Amino acid sequence: MINVALPKGRLGEKVYKMFQDCGYECPSILENNRKLIFENEEKGVRYFWVKPSDVSIYVERGAADIGVCGKDILLEYMPDVYELLDLNIGKCRMAVAAKKDFYDDNTKTLRVATKFANIAKKYYSGKCRDIDIIKLNGSIELAPILDLSDVIVDIVETGTTLKENDLEVKEEIVPISARLIVNKASFKFKTEQIEKITAFLKEQVK
Repeated sequence: MINVALPKGRLGEKVYKMFQDCGYECPSILENNRKLIFENEEKGVRYFWVKPSDVSIYVERGAADIGVCGKDILLEYMPDVYELLDLNIGKCRMAVAAKKDFYDDNTKTLRVATKFANIAKKYYSGKCRDIDIIKLNGSIELAPILDLSDVIVDIVETGTTLKENDLEVKEEIVPISARLIVNKASFKFKTEQIEKITAFLKEQVK
């Protein structure tokens, strides 16, 4: 059995469709129920839905052999896994945003609100910029509006939320998309099956 951690939500549904089109279908996953684990013995595959930010933990610790998560998670938490494939879906970007009239004159410590503290630290240390990280989990856009921070570092998909709150992208840090990751031990012991799945998925990447 290959254990696959799928991210809950729209991205996970797209990913499952890719697996299904590769011949690894599991019809029970589409039923409206509260089950968390779905398997197709005949195909040798078992799926489970997990919170997107937890996928890499399940894979790193071996509860899942393979999984799909955003590049943002890999950059932020740096899990000890192999990254096999860019699926070219769930595309967005990690960016610095602020009020439209904000200008960083470098005279004082920059206050940065973000969920992605490590990405922000690495980015600004590369610019030799002194920052104060404000770690938030909720609506990051509120921080500059209420003068809690000067800028935010966050994922931007369409930019609509920023526009509606009079914020704009000031700098782009890195493009983000969904990646296929694998547990290192699983790759050693289930190489053939994992490489087969990866090859099938690769054919579908547009």
